Amino acid sequence: MNLPSSPAALRDFIDRHRRLFVLTGAGCSTDSGIPDYRDGQGRWKRQPPIDFGTFMGAAEARGRYWARSMVGWRRFGAAAPNAAHRALARLEDAGRVALLVTQNVDGLHQAAGSRGVVDLHGRLDRVRCMDCAYRAPRSLLQQRLEALNPGWTACDAADAPDGDADLEGPDFAAFAVPPCPDCGGILKPDVVFFGETVPAGRIRRALDALGKADAMLVVGSSLMVHSGFRYARAAAAAGLPVAAVNLGRTRADDLLSLKIDLPCAQALGFLLLHDAAAESPVF
Repeated sequence: MNLPSSPAALRDFIDRHRRLFVLTGAGCSTDSGIPDYRDGQGRWKRQPPIDFGTFMGAAEARGRYWARSMVGWRRFGAAAPNAAHRALARLEDAGRVALLVTQNVDGLHQAAGSRGVVDLHGRLDRVRCMDCAYRAPRSLLQQRLEALNPGWTACDAADAPDGDADLEGPDFAAFAVPPCPDCGGILKPDVVFFGETVPAGRIRRALDALGKADAMLVVGSSLMVHSGFRYARAAAAAGLPVAAVNLGRTRADDLLSLKIDLPCAQALGFLLLHDAAAESPVF
């Protein structure tokens, strides 16, 4: 199927649809220095991230996860919004976004100024206990990890998606993982791992917003994970046009009315332009 594919067509799509349901993925954050998971064909570039059963089932697996996370957090936690995040915040400011649902766990949409955001898979800057109600900022756990593992603080490794780092070789069984300070339970990032389910309240809020939208815009997602693909399928079933900005194929290619094969910041850059006289977004 031949689809319109120019940035001008995207501008026209946004111009014609007044209430957009926006879904974002890893491609939205790559210009912030956070790597993505998949190639242009939607295939894994690396081993898939740790799953829930592995994390909960073995102390050594948790040691490996938190050692790599401790190294990766130093850059991930300092990442800043890029032009794609700012463009979508500008669109919301103009009253054009019914809801922004993100599959990312980096909090960069909120940092850019977006307010109506559903963090579908949670947030990496928060930590929860799996045995009690304890919640804490990830920065506090980082301090505890570094204090317990001073020999690891000099480790460096290439960045990997979602705050991970390509740290291999050390004896991860020797890495000390602090327990919950309230009950001694297992601490886990407050994100949805593979093998977990997205909380029902998030799904309901997203579907409610989709029902009030007149189009869907996908930004930087291949939609290969069902938790995101379900919304494109629901939009198409409801007769809503679906546009996607993504480098490479998506799982919903046959549902799209518009496909922009460009980096997200480049494709959305027009939203950051100003009319010199009115000082208002150009769209």
